[in-house]
Amino acid sequence: MKTTQASIFNKRLTSLVQEIYPDVDCDILSSLIIEAFWSDDGKPRKRGRSPSNDLWTEKDALLITYGNSILDGSHKPLDLLHDFLLRRMQGVVNGVHILPFFPFTSDDGFAVSDFRTVNPQLGDWPDINRIGTDFKLMSDLVLNHVSSQGQWFNSYRQGHPPYDKFFFEASPEDDVSQVVRPRTTPLLQKVETSNGTRHVWCTFSHDQIDVDFRNPEVLLEFLRIIRLHVDNGVQIIRLDAVAFLWKEVGTSSIHLPQTHAIVQLIRVLCDYASEEIILLTETNVPKAENLSYFGTRNEAHAIYNFPLPPLILHAVMSGSAHYLRRWQSGMPPAQFGCAYLNFTASHDGIGMRPAEGILPTEEQTKMIDTIKGIGGLVSMRALPDGGEAPYEINTTYYEATKNTFAGEDDYHFERFMCSQTIVMSLEGIPAFYIHSMLATPNDHEAVERRGMNRAINRHQWDYERLNILLDSPTSPQSRVLEGLSDRLRIRTQQAAFHPNATQFTVPLDDRVFGVWRQSLDRHQSIFALHNVSDEAVEIPHMSMNLIEDETWIDLLTGSPIDMTGETITLAPYQCLWISNRS
Repeated sequence: MKTTQASIFNKRLTSLVQEIYPDVDCDILSSLIIEAFWSDDGKPRKRGRSPSNDLWTEKDALLITYGNSILDGSHKPLDLLHDFLLRRMQGVVNGVHILPFFPFTSDDGFAVSDFRTVNPQLGDWPDINRIGTDFKLMSDLVLNHVSSQGQWFNSYRQGHPPYDKFFFEASPEDDVSQVVRPRTTPLLQKVETSNGTRHVWCTFSHDQIDVDFRNPEVLLEFLRIIRLHVDNGVQIIRLDAVAFLWKEVGTSSIHLPQTHAIVQLIRVLCDYASEEIILLTETNVPKAENLSYFGTRNEAHAIYNFPLPPLILHAVMSGSAHYLRRWQSGMPPAQFGCAYLNFTASHDGIGMRPAEGILPTEEQTKMIDTIKGIGGLVSMRALPDGGEAPYEINTTYYEATKNTFAGEDDYHFERFMCSQTIVMSLEGIPAFYIHSMLATPNDHEAVERRGMNRAINRHQWDYERLNILLDSPTSPQSRVLEGLSDRLRIRTQQAAFHPNATQFTVPLDDRVFGVWRQSLDRHQSIFALHNVSDEAVEIPHMSMNLIEDETWIDLLTGSPIDMTGETITLAPYQCLWISNRS
């Protein structure tokens, strides 16, 4: 690096090191950080990467999947996934998020026992490399906790350095009443070690032991793991459960300043890497807390748009976009160089915490009752006062859209398609869970067999049977995959759907959720309209201010918009992408 660029990098790095570890020699630790993140022959870029909206385009869309969501009993699951991606997803999505693909002991991969090895039941690193060659690859950095049965924790219990200081300890006498957690199990777990009885911190479960980032060695080890991911083709690093990273007894132990500083430190390293690395933070929390992980364009490149899953579901269940529109009207555009990740479903349930303060309690209760009525489940979280509250709804999103508050009808397919089209229309990068793309029903047998609510949405498809269904034009799997694929292919051609293209929420009939998008060069406009009700709705032309001397078409059908009348009629759950450019 030139002297000026080197000094800028070193100043930013040492400043963050001093903020996080004020009692450590900044120069020495900064050198160790550089050594951990870059290989022996690597070095920081000559120039840091400035915030830019060029990291993504309207062609970007992600598939979210486990490495073993597709099985056949003969081939490696990662090979089957690669085949599925090449056969069914090319031109539909250009990225794939493979959920934790390392050896693990529980929580379907999120209790990692070995961060450096691909789970042999899935495949190996060359299989990951091949997928990363054909698709933008996202991996999970499970950096808050590790498996209680992994080498790190076993070494901790035996008192072997450096792992003897890798885990967060507390006393049963400590005040932990304000700690924010997504689980109801006891926070502290009593364990016997070579140094006597200890109580270790477990934010999630007693098989997931929280590491202690107060020890710089923990940070260094995770930086080495990031480098391993990047060297194996990963372009997007998902910081799992990052909000809980730094703990302090007597506090909420969520979103603490040191947590944000660590995200900023990782961002600095990514900005100066020769590879293009995107950081995505996973923080399933209310709006303001979630937005804080953009920082001042110096933390995450992208954050999950967590309120979308419950708000979109409520809209299509209730037939009213009132709360969805009110929330979206108050959402700021992503900062320059940042983007939202929009989704309705993931490997977890439909989080209810992001709906706090947006959906009234009675509306949340209606959703929960409706979901229970179609066989869905609800998971709870502990409150500081000892009570419980709904944490997430457990169901596939396809099944969740089966009923409205009024009951079952004949619009299941249309209602589901409407919910997913909203995700495609909004500012940000769309992401789709494989079980949404495949119209997967709830897996009650897996819940019974595995004893966990989230198993309902983690079905494993037999690949032969899946292909038969996908080749049958009348199956829900074929209809949904074809319908979503068609819309995503259309979306990739629209500059107005760039993740950072201008967006305004259009005030319309409560039954219709509408946004106006305009391309960054202002050459294309799209009015994206979504009827979330089971009724036909007429929308006046004047409510959208369609310019009369322009030719407007619906991109989804290719049909021109009749400008001779005064209204546009949307059938139940119909979506329109009205544009001045085809």
